[in-house]
Amino acid sequence: MHTVVERELELKLVISPERAVPVPARLTYRTDDPYAVHIAFHIGSDQPVDWTFARELLVEGVFRPCGHGDVRVWPTKVDGRSVVLMALTSPDGDALLEAPAAAVSAWLERTLRVVPPGSEAERLGIDDGLAELLMATTGRIDELWLRDPWPSDESKDGE
Repeated sequence: MHTVVERELELKLVISPERAVPVPARLTYRTDDPYAVHIAFHIGSDQPVDWTFARELLVEGVFRPCGHGDVRVWPTKVDGRSVVLMALTSPDGDALLEAPAAAVSAWLERTLRVVPPGSEAERLGIDDGLAELLMATTGRIDELWLRDPWPSDESKDGE
């Protein structure tokens, strides 16, 4: 069974230091994808714009600047309010989004209670799958190992 932790909130798309446009968004965390967070931005098109990146990046970005490349996250204050800024870069363009720090932090706390940091791999079942794979091949390897790959002439059938 998988758990989904979601949160609808309004972000702001920062156009300039003086202007920002509200952008409804949905934060989603799924235990079947425990390392990632998903953000769907509803920008008035038929389909939302989806971004997926490491949960760890967002957790760290609530406290200090982090990330490089396509996703950068950092905390700051805007008009006395604590916010988290997310700079997203893609071939289609760049966006700077402002999120309320308290709402993002509360949502992240819920995700961390569901899957504590460091326990993500357990959710994926990699160890169980690997053990199963190795058990299935161990018998086959023993069978192959015991079989003589180059039978001698003396072991021919019927002679």
